[in-house]
Amino acid sequence: MSNQLSDRINSVTPSATLEMAAKARQLRAEGKDIIGLSLGEPDFNTPDYIKNAAIQAVNDDYNAYTPVDGYVELKNAIITKFKRDNGLQYAAPQIVVSTGAKQSLYNVAQVVLNKGDEVILPCPYWVSYSDIVKLADGVPIEVPSSIESDFKMTPQQLEAAITPKTKMLWYSSPCNPSGSIYSKEELRALADVLKKHPQIIIVSDEIYEHINYGVTAHASMAEFPDMYDRTVTVNGVAKAFAMTGWRIGYIGAPAYIARACNKLQGQVTSGANCIAQRAVITALTESPTRIQYMVDEFKVRRKLILELLNNIDGFTCNEPEGAFYVFPDVTAYFGKTLNGTKIDNASDFAMYLLENANVATVTGDAFGNGNCIRISYAASEKEIREAVARIKAAL
Repeated sequence: MSNQLSDRINSVTPSATLEMAAKARQLRAEGKDIIGLSLGEPDFNTPDYIKNAAIQAVNDDYNAYTPVDGYVELKNAIITKFKRDNGLQYAAPQIVVSTGAKQSLYNVAQVVLNKGDEVILPCPYWVSYSDIVKLADGVPIEVPSSIESDFKMTPQQLEAAITPKTKMLWYSSPCNPSGSIYSKEELRALADVLKKHPQIIIVSDEIYEHINYGVTAHASMAEFPDMYDRTVTVNGVAKAFAMTGWRIGYIGAPAYIARACNKLQGQVTSGANCIAQRAVITALTESPTRIQYMVDEFKVRRKLILELLNNIDGFTCNEPEGAFYVFPDVTAYFGKTLNGTKIDNASDFAMYLLENANVATVTGDAFGNGNCIRISYAASEKEIREAVARIKAAL
């Protein structure tokens, strides 16, 4: 009975991506041929050199509880990675390893936010940001963007969203779901606004950092000396290393925030999986060029899916510069009736595609932008061609 549950959990919206994946699985179990383009999960296997490190860890009898904030060797590998890839200098007390980047984000919200604190979320944003903020009694403040601005927030919009209650700014670059990347110059322009408001903590979600197609170089907010002590850099290995199920994420943060996250995590999950941590030491220590073959393949798929979707009337796409999603504007279909189904919004549209094209996507409403749907191209070329053909036929 829901009245026996806390107001906190009753106020939380189920993850739209996981919910759509569950519906797709249910329809498959009923015998329907569903193509799943809803989850952000690479269809590659974890690279052998990383798997071999895990096997070695098993053979070396790693089986005991791990330190709450991560093995010293892994923290050193993360420090090396931040310096090598981002020009960021962190010390061990500033690093906390968690069970996925999602836990890292949750930890930060729990240790920084008080009831009523506002968190600015440039839209579209990753589905869990808003509810993670709410679970910490914070208030999500959505800043809308559109395909015309390449789904990026402007400094003017940021300034207008700031109030005396603003405590944090959260964003991802490359962005899930739009694939947009903030350039160093664009981040500097946002930083020039933020430096006038020293109470604001910035959370920079960089989980898609290495899935970058070479148009805009990756940049980190913490690169700027005046932002370093106010920025939490969040990353992990799920996406670029095809390690979604290994569940390892981490932060580089001001030491006081890292200490607080360590304290919280010690009462919730304690340390992350021992075997996964040993494998991630190898993943981060080796050169990122070893995973470039996956990025190259995603780039081929991006070109393919954009060509196919742009041939469907009513789909308007930007060209994502990173990640492995397209976020087409589908407002041309709103108000129309398709095969007896009235389409009033993106949620209706995504459900229509699931039921009539047997293709699972995700409504843009879940990402704070109700004009679009998210389509993952972390799937084979064959699946992409078949899925878009089905969508075109159903429309």
